[in-house]
Amino acid sequence: MSKMTDCPVCDAEIKLEEGTEQGELLSCAECGSELEVININPAEVAEAPQEEEDWGE
Repeated sequence: MSKMTDCPVCDAEIKLEEGTEQGELLSCAECGSELEVININPAEVAEAPQEEEDWGE
């Protein structure tokens, strides 16, 4: 059974499919934002942290 939540960026409905795991990354179909699953029960997603460039430092 899938669970539903809302995109924190555009408020579109996000469906977490059966087998989705905490920490998994997915994209919002409406705005394209990369989201991270932060909770399964209740279903909750947040904007995924952006990868930082290290420029070889």
